[in-house]
Amino acid sequence: MYQHLRKALFALDPERSHHLSIDAIGAAERLGLMSLIASQIPDDPVELMGLTLPNPVGLAAGLDKNAQAFNGLGALGFGFVEVGTVTPRPQPGNPHPRLFRLPEAEAIINRMGFNNEGVDYLLERVKRRRYSGVLGINVGKNFDTPVENAADDYCLCMEKVYAHADYITANVSSPNTKGLRDLQFGDSLSKLLEALKEKQNALAAEHDRYVPLAVKIAPDMDEEAIHHVAKALRDHEIDGVIATNTTIDKSSVAKLEHGNEEGGLSGRPLAERSTEVIRKLSDALNGEIPIIGVGGIFDGESAAEKIRAGATAVQIYTGFIYRGPDVIREAAAAIAELHKGRVVSEGS
Repeated sequence: MYQHLRKALFALDPERSHHLSIDAIGAAERLGLMSLIASQIPDDPVELMGLTLPNPVGLAAGLDKNAQAFNGLGALGFGFVEVGTVTPRPQPGNPHPRLFRLPEAEAIINRMGFNNEGVDYLLERVKRRRYSGVLGINVGKNFDTPVENAADDYCLCMEKVYAHADYITANVSSPNTKGLRDLQFGDSLSKLLEALKEKQNALAAEHDRYVPLAVKIAPDMDEEAIHHVAKALRDHEIDGVIATNTTIDKSSVAKLEHGNEEGGLSGRPLAERSTEVIRKLSDALNGEIPIIGVGGIFDGESAAEKIRAGATAVQIYTGFIYRGPDVIREAAAAIAELHKGRVVSEGS
């Protein structure tokens, strides 16, 4: 059924199609219709950052930036849903066009630029939560906030969403906000993580509730940079890491229509690189910090590969756009089988 729907949606401008889909999912959930299209997901609880996920397949940030449809998206079977990226103030993002499909590669290039309605708008929608799974809120900085003041924006968003999030993600890896990726390296990363951890501890004391903090990183790092990131995450006792965001390396799609557009590339072409980063990050972290694996998951095998590389859970975005709810079921089933195999192996 989804393949027929996708054909109609792909006939429209990508961003218009996106907004229509978000509106439709939100409306279907409010009308109680999601059970008609939701997949049967195996029961496979997983512990992540002190949270219990019903299953280890989540929705990545970026699809539901303003928390307009997370109740419906969760009802499709995701074990956790991450909304955002949200910034302190509303901002329109980059000029149109800024979202491009590359169907031959099952990929997307976007240069959205953290377009969102601001953290207060998102909060009003999160307060209407009916989704019983785990809800993450992804935060970032406004485009006109100087990089050296970025921590102020992240901390302000953290303060506002803390009481309503199951976990919070600091997005320091989008390629579409000028200077943002500089926050992943050296003293800039250490100073930011120090500020975020200090704010997290203060909010935990204020609310008498500990909300885990994750950091989302880019795939475009060499091994030395990955080790530096891992050390900073350990040093500042960050609770989790999401690997990875979109890539700026578009060599694999350069000959395709829209293949040279500015922005970040997601989808199948990212699968191998994101898995490689997960594997190297897992080695560097030595099991001290859990990894959420993202990038190029389109079926059960690609989801299981992220787990084998060292991820505890996975997130899907572009695969969901191309394949619909079936990819949630296939990914969850494959990981559940992997977990069963490990149990049998450990018990034998």
